[in-house]
Amino acid sequence: MENPKAFLQSLFDVAVKAADPARNIASFLPEPPKGRLIIVGAGKGSAQIAAAFEDAWEKAGHGAVEGLVVTRYGFGVECRNVEIIEASHPVPDAAGLVASNRLLKTVSGLSEDDLVVAVISGGGSALLPAPPDGVSLADEIAMNEMLLASGAPISAMNSVRKQVSRIKGGRLAQRAYPAKVLSLIVSDIPGDNPAHVASGPTVPDRGTLSEARDIVARYNMQLPASIMEHLNRELSDAPDPDDPKLAQNQRHIIASARVSLQAAQACAREQGIPAVILSDSIEGETREIGRMHAAIAREVLTMDQPFEKPVLLLSGGETTVTLNGDGKGGPNSEFLLSLALEIDGFDNIYALSADTDGIDGSQDNAGAYADGRTIGRMREKGIDPAAMLANNDAWTAFDSIDELFVCGPTGTNVNDFRAILITGN
Repeated sequence: MENPKAFLQSLFDVAVKAADPARNIASFLPEPPKGRLIIVGAGKGSAQIAAAFEDAWEKAGHGAVEGLVVTRYGFGVECRNVEIIEASHPVPDAAGLVASNRLLKTVSGLSEDDLVVAVISGGGSALLPAPPDGVSLADEIAMNEMLLASGAPISAMNSVRKQVSRIKGGRLAQRAYPAKVLSLIVSDIPGDNPAHVASGPTVPDRGTLSEARDIVARYNMQLPASIMEHLNRELSDAPDPDDPKLAQNQRHIIASARVSLQAAQACAREQGIPAVILSDSIEGETREIGRMHAAIAREVLTMDQPFEKPVLLLSGGETTVTLNGDGKGGPNSEFLLSLALEIDGFDNIYALSADTDGIDGSQDNAGAYADGRTIGRMREKGIDPAAMLANNDAWTAFDSIDELFVCGPTGTNVNDFRAILITGN
């Protein structure tokens, strides 16, 4: 293959396009309600879902909608009637608190003839800070930072977040009662549990305060005293899925990692490259997942096992980074730096890992690109790749050789996209 890098990046584009909410949102349009139709939402792809809904609703010949959606700074798009506001991600800020309060107010005082359409995507947890009584915004921010640094999987983090909130864990839907709530969700959660996307503002689950306390203890998180006091108050428990007030609500996953990976797989096969999906729901410590992928790639290259080369390996999910250093980066760049160390000197292995929302961690890159010569090029620039990995500084390592992958906000979020191409000797 003349240009493996361009090939891998084209597959990322195909995967993102497959997760575009505009592709199939018309299939999920509800019947027009007797009363008002109000759109609310949160997440890094929520503005795009709202815009797609408006377009489809108008094409179907229905009246105007109204509503309010919060997304990450720089991720907003223009809607005709839905107000889009922006707040901070991955660490909450005061703008997010204002947004949460306004969303709660937007769904208050509705009637049984009204319908709330909630457009939810990954990132909504950070965008919807709403500390309960006795907990400050600063305490919730501190909790969020500790969760991000803990190494806990996203489902565990969201199990804690939903318990320390006035809006998550189904509370937004509870506030909308007696109006019905239809949730349209772009999933970034391994396994696609709708209650875990954005900590489920409109979808409760059966997680309890006791389970949240167990997670805090398991990952040795030293949370602010006010939050621990809240977690120990049994009356603080989130709504139960069997709450009769929520019985008529509906939810649909309108885009997911599986669909995106299948689209990339089909695209590769059309170009004559066999492709396999290892999994769409990989979780675990990022650098360990990188080593595991590298081991499979080396086995394919040297032994034609478990797949014959040439072959494309695809995987998705959300890995976690336990912060031990003070460098810059995100899960995708750290995955690739770990992988690159393990394939150093092995020609004919090429890899791209990137977040489908366009942002890896808190920098402006979606991910990075690596091959068997990446580590050698870093060392030529005076970079010690192993030291960079130990310091969680993958961004700096890849920036030194100009191999960061920058695509800008994509308008969707089905989490990490990993593609590893192994060609012939």
